[in-house]
Amino acid sequence: MSVLAIAHRAGNSLAGLHAANELGVDVIECDVHEHRGRLEVRHLKTAGPLPLLWDRWELAPASAPRLGLDELMRADEHGTTFMLDLKGRRTSAARSVARFLHHGGHHAPVLVCGRWWPSVETVAELPFVRPVLSARTRGELTRLRRRLEVGPPVHGVSVHRTLLDSHVVAALHQEVDLVMTWPVNTSRALDAALAIGVTGIISDEAAVLDDLMGRRRAES
Repeated sequence: MSVLAIAHRAGNSLAGLHAANELGVDVIECDVHEHRGRLEVRHLKTAGPLPLLWDRWELAPASAPRLGLDELMRADEHGTTFMLDLKGRRTSAARSVARFLHHGGHHAPVLVCGRWWPSVETVAELPFVRPVLSARTRGELTRLRRRLEVGPPVHGVSVHRTLLDSHVVAALHQEVDLVMTWPVNTSRALDAALAIGVTGIISDEAAVLDDLMGRRRAES
């Protein structure tokens, strides 16, 4: 299969959505949180009672405008294939996503991924949802390989690139065609990922995604 170009976190802002669509990527990824009954797309996390959003080296006021999943979907004018990365360990949030997709009229294929697989499986009950199981740690990868052997089929997997080599990728391909990896943010990382046989590149860098799509065009 052709290697997919996936714009990491591009769906977390309208500017990112439009830029990724202009680039022509295959899939636009966004991080989905449920906060006080609202589905939001953002990478930053809430900080409990503190009026902050945070990630390791980034802080923002909690009062800053937050993009809603409904707003993101309404802004799409290109028939984008989205990958919704479900955050947290609340299947109630996954049920909210499922209701939103079902009642919102968005019945085009949607990839849904996450490290908390029960949430992914909840949304994957919708016929147009393509489940993707993610693994960030070596323990998660071990469980993922076991899950692929004994569990119901999934559309694909997404595994941190530090956990992959050609043997692991080959083993994953015995169970599933789509093996994605992240972060692939340099030309050297792209070369290494393609060399071991991955079929989905998740990158924050437009230049890397453009390079990948250029290689595909050259081979076609």
